Amino acid sequence: MSECPSPLTQVKRGRKRACYDLALANDIIDNTLLCHVAQNVDGQPVVTPTCHWRDGDRLYWHGHARARNVYGVDQQDVCINICQLDALVLARSAFHHSVNYRSVTVFGKAQLVSEESEKRLQLRRFVERVSPGRWPTLRPMTDNELMITAMAWIPIKEVSVKVRSAPPVDEEQDYEWPVWAGVLPLQRQWAAPLPDPRLVNMENYPLPQAPKGF
Repeated sequence: MSECPSPLTQVKRGRKRACYDLALANDIIDNTLLCHVAQNVDGQPVVTPTCHWRDGDRLYWHGHARARNVYGVDQQDVCINICQLDALVLARSAFHHSVNYRSVTVFGKAQLVSEESEKRLQLRRFVERVSPGRWPTLRPMTDNELMITAMAWIPIKEVSVKVRSAPPVDEEQDYEWPVWAGVLPLQRQWAAPLPDPRLVNMENYPLPQAPKGF
């Protein structure tokens, strides 16, 4: 378990759905590919979607060297949200419709990765997360590609998790209302790979491995 929630991570609405378990937070992080990075740019709130990955107690993301969600966040406070939609919750009244979900919010001061060796290592981790076993088969990254790629991270320490996994909760007098109510689960799976039209000697290459989760 993580430490007690701080004033920053204390969930105020839906407290029964909140927890501060770092193991659960890491599981949601590892099984989701897309996050949203929130930052303040010259007094303007900005949210940027991007792919992320975790290495131990660090949450990483990357982008172009001049992208504001990486270039502009060094030593700045950011907030990152990662969310998985699991189901629609259909109640007997419009008011009590909901969704089942798993959500992690991480607060922290962003730090840029400056060492070339660390950037290469973390980019490999990212690619292997997207498609296990793919990195060794790729054309090696050039120095210029590495130079124009920026990378940032925050510690996974100031964290809050919210989870809903339940049937609808209706008003007691509504349970006899004549309408279907329940949960409509969302299932995700990767479809068959679609080859690049310019792929040559396609029959010579093994199909890519899909990542777990997501």
